[in-house]
Amino acid sequence: MTRRPPLQPPPTTEARSPARRITMETVGRMAGVSQVTVSRALSDPSKVSPETLSRIQEAIAATGFVPNALAGALASKKSMLISALVPSITNIVYSGMLATFSAELRARGYQILLSETGFDREDEAATVEAHLSRRPDAMLLTGVHHADRTRRMLLGAGVPVVEVWDITDTPIDLCVGFSHPEAGRAMAEYARAKGYRRAAFITAGDERALRRGAAFAERFAQAGGEGPVPIRGDAPASLAGGRALTAALLDEGFADGDGAIIAASSDVLAEGALIELAARGLAVPGRVAVMGFGDQEMAAALSPTLTTVRVNRDALGRAAAQALLTRIGGAAPERQVIDVGFALVDRESA
Repeated sequence: MTRRPPLQPPPTTEARSPARRITMETVGRMAGVSQVTVSRALSDPSKVSPETLSRIQEAIAATGFVPNALAGALASKKSMLISALVPSITNIVYSGMLATFSAELRARGYQILLSETGFDREDEAATVEAHLSRRPDAMLLTGVHHADRTRRMLLGAGVPVVEVWDITDTPIDLCVGFSHPEAGRAMAEYARAKGYRRAAFITAGDERALRRGAAFAERFAQAGGEGPVPIRGDAPASLAGGRALTAALLDEGFADGDGAIIAASSDVLAEGALIELAARGLAVPGRVAVMGFGDQEMAAALSPTLTTVRVNRDALGRAAAQALLTRIGGAAPERQVIDVGFALVDRESA
């Protein structure tokens, strides 16, 4: 008869590889409560007494236990994740808005899953598909023009969606932004009211900026400006891009004579224009005036200070977050389309 080897004691913690996984049951034993009570405290702390919650939190801190968010999401049908897709993470126009948006949602227990999409609609569609596979509770998109399959995926997923930085009468779900054509027209009216006879519009080439440029050109001509108004684009949204676009205009004789203004689709391009004009010894606004868009922090610190268009990014981010929270809560927001507007900031450059 074959004798069984004696049972061996479990290996010491140092010998285990990998280390034994800390479970909710372990946390419960340390806190002196059941696993069900630990689960209840994690999913809804208001359902346990403050004393019990304190003991559970101490046990979690002592063990380093990390709750399984996916398991909780499967049970509650909520992931507590909000997807946010923006063209550029480094652009203050978007990052400033996202800071407020994220703060509002974190205060309600949500975390932001952030991705950069660029300006290509198919790239955005692929990112939307990847995010939906993570089962977010809601999604923020930038702009209102998307690939057809993006709209199909989002409508099929049935998650709340807020489109920001633009407005439309037919949003996927909700939209919070402002009218880009109206902003372009306001820039043109300002330029004509200041007496500028010739104008050009420089842009990095994204769809929203091109709509502002087209509206600017149309209204400038309607208001009696000399035409046609050149719209120069496809340069990076950078100082170098602003310099290059401005240099091309100057090389074609744009600054010959008085009364010329360069309107830019971003403050960064406008700053590049100011650098190029200074390098050529052309006074601003004496010889050529400059306007920007976005009212970034540096706009008021430039010399000359930059005339620009301000959009209240904090108000936009807050309104987008609150609209999503209302929708997630099962109620209908007071408005499906929220126009936060814009303001033209008159400074030295024009």
